[in-house]
Amino acid sequence: MPQAQQAYAVRPFDMAGQFLAHLDAESAAELITATSDVVLILDKDGVIRDMALSNADMLGEGCQHWLGKAWTDTVTVESKPKIEALLKRNGDAATDGVRWRHINHPVNDKADLALSYSVVQLPIAQGDEATAHAVAFGRDLRSQAALQQRLVTAQLSMERDYWRLRQVETRYRLLFQMASEPVIILEGSIDKLEEANPAAYELFGERARAPSWTLASSLDPASVAVLREMLDRLRASGKADPCEVRLIDGAQDMLVSASQFRQENTLHFLLRFTRPQDSVAPSITRGKQRLLQVMESAPDGLVVTDMEGRVLSANRAFLDMGQLGTEDQARGEVLDKWLGRTGVDFRVLLTNLRQHGTVRLFATQMRGEYGSNSEVEISAVAVNSGPQRCLGFTIRDMGRRLTNDGRSAKELPRSASQMTELVGRLPLKDIVRETTDLIEQLCIEAALELTGDNRASAAEMLGLSRQSLYIKLRRFGILEGVGEDTH
Repeated sequence: MPQAQQAYAVRPFDMAGQFLAHLDAESAAELITATSDVVLILDKDGVIRDMALSNADMLGEGCQHWLGKAWTDTVTVESKPKIEALLKRNGDAATDGVRWRHINHPVNDKADLALSYSVVQLPIAQGDEATAHAVAFGRDLRSQAALQQRLVTAQLSMERDYWRLRQVETRYRLLFQMASEPVIILEGSIDKLEEANPAAYELFGERARAPSWTLASSLDPASVAVLREMLDRLRASGKADPCEVRLIDGAQDMLVSASQFRQENTLHFLLRFTRPQDSVAPSITRGKQRLLQVMESAPDGLVVTDMEGRVLSANRAFLDMGQLGTEDQARGEVLDKWLGRTGVDFRVLLTNLRQHGTVRLFATQMRGEYGSNSEVEISAVAVNSGPQRCLGFTIRDMGRRLTNDGRSAKELPRSASQMTELVGRLPLKDIVRETTDLIEQLCIEAALELTGDNRASAAEMLGLSRQSLYIKLRRFGILEGVGEDTH
């Protein structure tokens, strides 16, 4: 078998001469065209003398304009060395091991046309300058490129989720270590300690750091039995009332509350120790105790302030939204340190509370200690009875809600009443400016979508110069999402 065939066929035909010898030029051309999306006939100088396209989409990409041009003049700069490697003689190609190479062709107003080429050298009759020197077979890689882009997008999404989980873990670690109450995590039973915070080591002493330490060794026998029964109820029904236990080295009683969770297919228990007199007031009933536990564990932020808005108490969800480590960081601070878009937001909220006693669905913004911002919805009530007047706030994160359409979080007000709801929270000039900017951005995005990200056509559709369109794209931060314009 000739060396040229060996370089391009893993398993060649055994009897090609017997079965294919009768093919005329037209039949051979049809056979060659069917093998690839693009077929180029090249002369000895690498000039495209003829071509065949098996896909109608290629006409829309301007492939027909390559006729009469050098092959290297139809590709991008980084693809020219690949063309030169493909045009080498078969002996060099076989040594180099090159069979298929990724080549990019520039296309106006669109991303580069990606094709994978393989070249077959043809024998040239001496003295016949019109004989084809080589045939280049090209396969369309656009579908493969689209799949690769989807893969990259999925990988980026996974990385964002990974870093989000890392941040959540960091917050958990910070809260766990700084909690003033003793907290321990057990794996499966009270005999295997998984983790404990500094307050727990202070309660049980340094012996708790020993690998052989168990919780049962620090409790009296009766308390061990009570704790095991509580964990059995928790394991069976998913809930259990707190129980009292006594440490073995003293007369100190502790109230233990427990919750369970699974990690790596293993059941874990989280135990929180509090002194009975510190947990709840003696006059509070068991039903009220449960209500307080629900409020502490609620996914929405719950805050109690005095009549001037200074924080008296807050649950864990509020601390997470405000990026606070402990409740002590919030206590005594005015709530508008974290709430409100402008300086008047919180004053309007306090005025309505004092006048009407309740406020529902007040939309505003929550700012974290480390710069995070989130849209929130507030319902509040004024409590004027009891020994101390106070205000209660429920703060719900609106960013967790899924919108029905894929449009960005910004939306135009759907009615004049919704527009007027912004009054008091933003100055008039800010309302007008933000609404105008939003309309401009939505129109530009719609024009780009209608023109397939062709900025020249989008500018013409919007009645703008291309320079003005570029300035607006940069101002709205959507320039990177648009394909490069090659005009």
